Amino acid sequence: MIQTLFGNPFGKPEADKEEEKKPGLFDRMKQAVTRTRENLSERIEEIVSIGKEIDRDTLDELEASLISADLGVNTTHKILESLRDRADRKQIKDSDELKRLLKEELLAILAQTPAKAAKALDGEPEVVLVVGVNGTGKTTTIGKLANALRADGKSVLLCAADTFRAAAIEQLEVWGSRTGVEVIKTKPGGDPSAVLFDALSAAKARKTDYVIVDTAGRLHTKTSLMSELDKMRRTAQRISPGAPHETLLVMDATTGQNGLQQARQFTQAAGVTGIVLTKLDGTAKGGVVIAISQELGLPVRYVGVGEQIGDLLPFDAQAFVDGLFE
Repeated sequence: MIQTLFGNPFGKPEADKEEEKKPGLFDRMKQAVTRTRENLSERIEEIVSIGKEIDRDTLDELEASLISADLGVNTTHKILESLRDRADRKQIKDSDELKRLLKEELLAILAQTPAKAAKALDGEPEVVLVVGVNGTGKTTTIGKLANALRADGKSVLLCAADTFRAAAIEQLEVWGSRTGVEVIKTKPGGDPSAVLFDALSAAKARKTDYVIVDTAGRLHTKTSLMSELDKMRRTAQRISPGAPHETLLVMDATTGQNGLQQARQFTQAAGVTGIVLTKLDGTAKGGVVIAISQELGLPVRYVGVGEQIGDLLPFDAQAFVDGLFE
């Protein structure tokens, strides 16, 4: 399984009996990609069910299905180029073989992205900057992440650096209360870098394991906001060498290729090192995971698979790809 910056935050069950009743990672991932699987895997069955030979014409029909699953045109062409070569050599016998080869291609793409982020120096807090536009589930993701880390025995501090909206500070405080995590904040309209300075100073003094930083839901067209984010990064580095150790971009899976364009802008301006893909369970466009890896070269660190506090899964490429076809 891909190891994230946070290892496997779900690895320590509260009680063995409770853990036995919970579905495993594969089962939860499979359930989350149900709509994408129905759109993709069942379409494959339709294409080859007549018993016809799997040739270039068959793969042309498959192309539309891959694009509709939001793998994107470029990624789809890359995958089909390899499959067409095999079809020309009569190496694809049936739908099972086609699915197996598809899985190999998808896993190869996901394996290209780096699995690990930078680590903090001994005794320094791991600083995680969380960015993304409003409405993607950014604050909820921060709360779920804090809960996962706490469940793994880690100490966490939340930094309310989204000072642009008073409601953002209040929302983060609600999650802080739910997870038993302190929130370092300032008044609405305050300097985000100043509150970040306070949070990191407190974390160092208390030897806190993680600091998760909420940032303004900034639009990629707002260059002044991006400059502010750059200032925050410089502030973090002054207090904790190498910080932020991870910059997570929260994306809404239901936005598909539009979200990918947004991610491209953030990557250029904010030094994004990983993706959290929310609402994966609510879309038939889960193939955007593959497009992210292929076009951005960024790993998906976590996926949101529901509304409950425990519905944030560390991304596992094998479980994801298997879930698309099984």
